[in-house]
Formats: sequence, structure tokens, C-alpha cells
Amino acid sequence: MEIYLVGGCVRDQLLGRPVKDRDWVVVGANPDELISLGYQSVGKDFPVFLHPDSKEEYALARTERKTAPGYAGFAFHADADVSLEDDLKRRDLTINAIAQDTNGNLIDPYHGQQDLNDRVLRHVSPAFTEDPVRVLRIARFAARFADLGFTIANETLALMKEMVINGEVDSLVSERVWQETERALAEPAPARYLEVLRDCGALERIFPEIDALFGVPQPAQHHPEIDTGIHTLMVIEQAAKLSNDTRVRYAAMTHDLGKGVTPKDEWPSHRGHEENGVPLVKALSDRLKVPKDYREIAVHVARHHLQFHRAKELRANTILKLIKELDGFRRPERFEIFLLACEADARGRTGYENKIMDQPKILQTAFAAAASIETQPIIERGFKGEAIAEELAQQRVKAIKQAIKPYAKN
Repeated sequence: MEIYLVGGCVRDQLLGRPVKDRDWVVVGANPDELISLGYQSVGKDFPVFLHPDSKEEYALARTERKTAPGYAGFAFHADADVSLEDDLKRRDLTINAIAQDTNGNLIDPYHGQQDLNDRVLRHVSPAFTEDPVRVLRIARFAARFADLGFTIANETLALMKEMVINGEVDSLVSERVWQETERALAEPAPARYLEVLRDCGALERIFPEIDALFGVPQPAQHHPEIDTGIHTLMVIEQAAKLSNDTRVRYAAMTHDLGKGVTPKDEWPSHRGHEENGVPLVKALSDRLKVPKDYREIAVHVARHHLQFHRAKELRANTILKLIKELDGFRRPERFEIFLLACEADARGRTGYENKIMDQPKILQTAFAAAASIETQPIIERGFKGEAIAEELAQQRVKAIKQAIKPYAKN
């Protein structure tokens, strides 16, 4: 029995990046042997075990054979006769197909170290095309390693396009798409994820609402970048700079979906795109089974982002209504996420990336002023029933009006 460190931990170690999780592959053993040594069996589809002390995952070396369409249509063979090279060959990328033995020696039959040095994402074998999830994974790795200058090998991108043309990506289940997308949104360059999916044609199949934005013009005076799809990528990029919260980044990704359904004869104007985008955000979120908090925030940003841009022009009672619609007094975090996503939208335009903006400060100041007005003193003054809410609203409007006076538009 031989044990090797494999996969992402070896890759990240060679890149000089922190190693979060360690995965091991066991060659020359069977399940009974590992169980007799105290390992706990946890694998559902193939033999995976937890180490009795470290609780790290140890998988028996295995091969796999395609048996049906989709990412779940595989038959696995795991036995003592499966070699390390056979196990590494079934992996997606050469940079993930490097192993390390207990003495620190690297086993690299598919030249992953060279591709690490060359900053290339390259498939290990033609079997890459058998698993549609790999299209999403390649896009996610591109988002993760964008800062290192990684590119996708031409032959790998060609296989990804083939998988789209053959309909393989159409078999992806929503839960898996969202799982990979949420992880991609957490990467340093999440916009790259969408770029790669578009390059191989998968964006149209998986995110048609986003793909529809490319080629749609916007008014040049407000959007020097013109193209709505390019603007969306820029907004996601700005969201990644402003916050690590993936809810901010998801809202940034979906904020302008309404522009994708504007009739062509109305271009480059997009009157009403905010409300037009709401059913699209809901449909996309429902289709991918996006968590409720992501969905709700994205809907608010789609519906109200123009109000953020017009913060200097808004009346105090309009700002109060916005805060209430966001349930900001009970959920102040949601209001902050809304502001971050909207700021990303404002900055995601050519020439606006580093511009000083008053909108976040105006709305934060207004929120703080309104939140400082409490209900109890109103009750103590003798107000009852609906009169309490009416007086509370009046006092909050007054407080907001006073707070935003320094920012009033001349």
C-alpha cells in the first residue's frame, strides 16, 4: 500500500499559495484493508475514507468510465490493481494531476509542473469531455488564477466548445451550476468566470439572461463602455474590489438584466429596465435554486439601483421608503449590501472606476439619522395605534432631511 498527496494541495504548494485542504490517494489497497486500519468509510459512489486521526480524506486509486450523459453518468473501478498514473489520468487539469509521495518526491506524468510554470490550464486527456461540470470548473479556475496570468490552452477551449455544441452542458443540474457559480463569485476575479463561459458558448446555455446583454448598447454619456455585457463584467470586477461578500457580487452580476429585453428600436435608451429586470432575476434565481437571501438582495438592487445613482436628488421621504422596502431597520446588513452593489454599478463604467462618489455617504448618513429615531419616546408622549407609526415616519423624514442637507444638490 502506497499513499500520495494529490490534487489542489500539491498545486497550491507549488504555486506558493496557502494549502487549505489535503487530499490523499491510496494505491495497492482495498476497502477492507483501510477499515482494518481504523479508517472510516464515507464514500457514496466510490471508496473514500477518513483517516482515524487527522480525519483527512483518503480515496482509493480509481478509474472511471462514461455510462450516460451528464456529470453523474460514470462507472468507477477502484481496486489494488489501479496505478497512480491511472488515477491521475482521470483528473481534469494537468496542474491538478500531480502527486507527491511521503518523501516529498513529485510524480507528474502529465507535465502539470510545466503548465504551472507556463500559466496554462490544460486538460489531461480527451476524457475531459465526459464531465460537463469541468466546463464550469475551468472557468472557476480561470477566475481564481487570473492574477497569475493563467490562460486556457487552445485545445482545451476547443473541447469546451465541443461539449457545448454536443449538448453535454445542457445536462448540468441547477444545484451543481449554482455550487460552482457561488464558488466562482468568491474568487479574486469573478468576472473572468463569465468571460470564459462566453468564450466557449456555455454562457448562452447556462445564463441566457446574462448572455443577452452582450451587444446591447447604452447611452455613451453615461456609459462610455457602451456594451451592457461589458458593463456587467466591469460591475462584477468593481464588486470584487469593494467586498468579499458573494451576495454583493451576485447582485452586481444580475442588476441590469432588464436591458437585455429592451426593444431594439428603443436602444440605447433603457427606460424601465429596473422593473423589467425583476422577473428575470427571479427566474434565474429560481432556476438555479439560488439561496433566498441572494435572490432577495439581487431583486432589490435590480429594482432600486437607479435611486442610488440619484441619491442627491431624492427627497427625504423617498429615502425613507427605500430603507423600508429593503427592511433596512431590521436588517441593516442588507441595506449595506445594497449600497455596495449599487456603488459597484456606478464604478463599473469606463472612467468612473476611481471617481469620488457622494451617494454611499448620503444614503449611509440618511440611514443612521433615521435609525436613531426610536419608538419608545413616541409612545411615552401618548401616541397610540397607527399614530405611533405616523409620528415615527414624520420624525425620521425630518431627521433624514436635516442629515442630508450638506449634500443637497445645488
